[in-house]
Amino acid sequence: MSSHPTTSEIIKTQWFRQVIKLILDGQMGLVAWLVMSELTQDSAFSASTVAVWCLIVMSASAIFRNTHQHYRMAGFKDLVSTMLAALAAFLVAAGAMAFGVSLSPNRGYLFLFMASLFTGMLWTSIRLVTRAIYEGEIPFFSSVLSRSNPVARALIVGAGRAGFLVAEELKRHQELGAVVVGFVDDAFEKQGLRIQGIPVLGTTELIPMIIQENQISQVIMAIPSAPGQVVRHIRNVVRATGVELKTVPGFYNLLGNQPWQPEIRNVSIEDLLRRDPIHLDQTALGRILHDAVVLITGGGGSIGSELARQVATYSPARIVLLGRGEYSLWLIERELRATFPSLPLSIELCDIRQKERLHQAFLRWKPGVVFHTAAHKHLPFLELYPEEAIENNIFGTRQVLDAALGVGTRIFVNVSTDKSVNPTNVLGVSKFLAETIVRAGADHAAPGTKLVSVRFGNVLGSRGSVVPIFREQILRGGPLTVTDPKMTRYFMTVPEASQLVLQAGLLGETGKVYVLDMGDPVRILDLAKDMITLSGLDPELDIEIKFTGIRPGEKLFEELFHTKETRQSCVHPKVFEALQESSAQTTVEGWLQALRQTLAIEDEALRRREILHLFRRLVPSYVPAANGLGGFSEAPETIELPRAAG
Repeated sequence: MSSHPTTSEIIKTQWFRQVIKLILDGQMGLVAWLVMSELTQDSAFSASTVAVWCLIVMSASAIFRNTHQHYRMAGFKDLVSTMLAALAAFLVAAGAMAFGVSLSPNRGYLFLFMASLFTGMLWTSIRLVTRAIYEGEIPFFSSVLSRSNPVARALIVGAGRAGFLVAEELKRHQELGAVVVGFVDDAFEKQGLRIQGIPVLGTTELIPMIIQENQISQVIMAIPSAPGQVVRHIRNVVRATGVELKTVPGFYNLLGNQPWQPEIRNVSIEDLLRRDPIHLDQTALGRILHDAVVLITGGGGSIGSELARQVATYSPARIVLLGRGEYSLWLIERELRATFPSLPLSIELCDIRQKERLHQAFLRWKPGVVFHTAAHKHLPFLELYPEEAIENNIFGTRQVLDAALGVGTRIFVNVSTDKSVNPTNVLGVSKFLAETIVRAGADHAAPGTKLVSVRFGNVLGSRGSVVPIFREQILRGGPLTVTDPKMTRYFMTVPEASQLVLQAGLLGETGKVYVLDMGDPVRILDLAKDMITLSGLDPELDIEIKFTGIRPGEKLFEELFHTKETRQSCVHPKVFEALQESSAQTTVEGWLQALRQTLAIEDEALRRREILHLFRRLVPSYVPAANGLGGFSEAPETIELPRAAG
């Protein structure tokens, strides 16, 4: 037989608990009546009078559903309800006396009011005491309840709303095994205050002393808007004391209008690099995305899947995830269906290089908004196989754009990369030419159609990026492989990049290339050291850092703009407009035809030389790295490029 209770058993248990609570509330009313009788030195009362009074207060408690309250989680609304029930009891008793029902000849309306008020106070007190015992607020009960479970003494950094929510979360969930000893906050006006009975012990500069004096075993940083340098500073201060540091999510993780909630977790590399929260034009984005069919190529990738999560919050008519990686599509499909069960969602297993299949998918859904994120991105592989970059990143972009325009897509957003600026590799050239295709398409698109490219740098934690690689190497015990001690890169988190892609792509002007504010570049060596220390290890002793040399096609540093190219746009404070450099004076059709002819060359060496030659003619700022495709330094120049008219 099953050990689970039946429905009838559950109902009986609920009724039993409510009856017990109702009797308890009646007893509190009786106690209040007797106490007021003593205070007024009038002990003359009859059993019938007391019975009527208890019946009145129990009826009021039942009508206001006070018996349904969960004492251990009683909140402000519950306490208001108890006082309203007490007031209702007074009004009923007073009304009865007004109509001639004598509760007692020696008692007037003031006595009834005081008895009702005292009844409400007793009801409130029993609920507050129960909650205080449950949350460990009463020392004796707290020590008894926690004898079997060791409790960490926690210090919360940040005495604002987030810190208050974290303290409440720790009180409510004893299984987390932590009791808040105090707050620290740099705000002068908060010094010496108590928040929910918890003192503000000082500023962040006093953290080491506070930890020592109060035997702190856990520090929780509750400043969601703190920039990366603040997180890094506090991490270093706490780490020097040997105490565990945890944090809560930053505001940059929010999707759409999702409210912030506390989630205590270990400090991550994303926290150390976090920047100011991004404020999007929610109203404008909602107007565009609400009830729109949105198609995302590369829907299973890091950026594509994050765009899907964020677009879903605006209630589109449908999201179509198009890609060729069936496992990654299955993962994001499962997540979205669980998070947004009412969202119309479709999957298109399709390679953007298959023109006919691509047109079939677009004809089926006729998307109004398209985010094109599908691309080959692994830099060393594309130096070895430039043909794949041409087929996927260049011709693939053209085919997606043609398919979108063919079904009347209103907005087309092409996701590009900072490697397209003064490129030294095949990836950068292919993405620059993809930008050129989109810009040329804007010149001939129907009125009202918007075609935009958005350019940004490395996405923190994306597949194949440095952070997952470092994590894997740390798990193996090292070494961490860094190409060069001077190498720097711009980094964004996946949510941050995706939010700005939405803002720039949907609200930007057609034919433009927008660059996202990437903040300051980060040394890869510093990133490696931070990840080692976040793992509780010493980069000098526990994990070796090994320098491997620059890979084919890599730069020591990336650039976001060409010379004299940058100016801030009106789209967003973190979005800039890039005034694209001119490619060779040829039609897009002309150089696409030339690239197609080059791919048809059977001799590999000759084909690679022709590709190099075409790239250098099409992108004047391209300076191929000697250890990449630039190894073919002598180009035969056998294929002529058609010239643009005029």
